[in-house]
Amino acid sequence: MNVTQTAFGNSNINKLFAGHTEEVEEKKDPLGRDAFLTMLVAQLRNQDPLNPMEGTDFTAQLAEFSALEQQFTINDNLEAILEALKPKTQDNLMDFIGKEVMGESNTISSSKGSTTTGYYTIEDSADVAISIYDQKGTLIQNIYSGQKEAGTYPIQWDGKNLEGAIVPDGTYNFEIMALSDIGGYVEAKTTVEGKVTGVTYEHDIPYLQIGERLLNPSTVTRILLPPEEEEAAESQ
Repeated sequence: MNVTQTAFGNSNINKLFAGHTEEVEEKKDPLGRDAFLTMLVAQLRNQDPLNPMEGTDFTAQLAEFSALEQQFTINDNLEAILEALKPKTQDNLMDFIGKEVMGESNTISSSKGSTTTGYYTIEDSADVAISIYDQKGTLIQNIYSGQKEAGTYPIQWDGKNLEGAIVPDGTYNFEIMALSDIGGYVEAKTTVEGKVTGVTYEHDIPYLQIGERLLNPSTVTRILLPPEEEEAAESQ
């Protein structure tokens, strides 16, 4: 399989194609192109000289092999493209450590009554209520935020349950209920903010670790500057 620069402009993808091609060529697929070609050659060697294969049959088998080869080539190309388009490598993820980030999530954590920051964004004005649940789906707290205009708002939770007691340390889920003046639902996007303390993998999927919460890197919407750097940027 040969992939040229004119086929794909991205040099990184081309390098991946080249490396993937060498790897594929070194492997033997007993049920793929090698098996088909072996059977075709064996058929030619062992055919009856008095009743040789018809030219049309031979042409048809060659066409089948050509179609099979093209299918393998397409599959190889797609696998290489998927690998090249992965959003971030482990090295890239390490760059997040120590930085404040904001990403799409509906989890919020509590430690000794101190909670991390969660946000919600509404596109239209709405009457907003927030429900907080533990990992078992049990309702922990209801928070009525009142009428809000379109915009982004923080979740004000004091880390207490319905009885007024501080909840155990851990990660909790929050749900936004936003109703318009006529009683219709208003879409609410939920985000969280915090400092990345590490990178971890679950089921071979990388996550940014923010306290006890895990954030998918692909959901990061903003990387926040440290306060001193933000002040310096604003003064310029």
